[in-house]
Amino acid sequence: MAAEIAIVDYGMANLRSVQKAFERVGAAAEVTADPERVAAARKVVLPGVGAFRDAIARLRETGLAQTISEHVRADRPFLGICLGLQLLFTRSHEDGLFPGLDLFGGDVVRFPERPGLKVPHMGWNTLRPTRPDCPLFAGLPPDPAAYFVHSYYPVPTDPDLTVAVAEYPEPFCAAVWRGNVFATQFHPEKSQDVGLAILRNFARL
Repeated sequence: MAAEIAIVDYGMANLRSVQKAFERVGAAAEVTADPERVAAARKVVLPGVGAFRDAIARLRETGLAQTISEHVRADRPFLGICLGLQLLFTRSHEDGLFPGLDLFGGDVVRFPERPGLKVPHMGWNTLRPTRPDCPLFAGLPPDPAAYFVHSYYPVPTDPDLTVAVAEYPEPFCAAVWRGNVFATQFHPEKSQDVGLAILRNFARL
């Protein structure tokens, strides 16, 4: 039987924490490394922690890259988290220049070196939704805060792709949305009530 939600296991994320967060909002989610199981699922979640280069290599060598690309291009419900957001873009500048899945145009870049600015950016930050009509944001409180752990962030070619920004100290892309495809630079599974509301909204799509 196909899973309602498949969480992609390519060896680079705390998958259990994402699965437990979905369970807390009453949604069953299966962790799987099998491209056929991912392809059969109605919704797909791509989490990720670690280096872009290693992640894209793992996705390609396991066949999961093609499966994910086909799911996204079919406009089926998809959620990328942190590195799972960055992998959707054309290329990353992390430790070199590496091609991503190129499902969205744009580059993944590092926070600039500035006196007093710690990189990676770690901790809570206020989200500013630029598209309040985004289905993931339904029912969120004013000035919602989310948990971030990252040194890089995407710069979409199409500015309309960005649906939320945060500041560190300049505004950066914190979430994207097109059709049934969503991705967040922050970690919903670590963002308490705000994160759970976002995961609940995704599960209800």
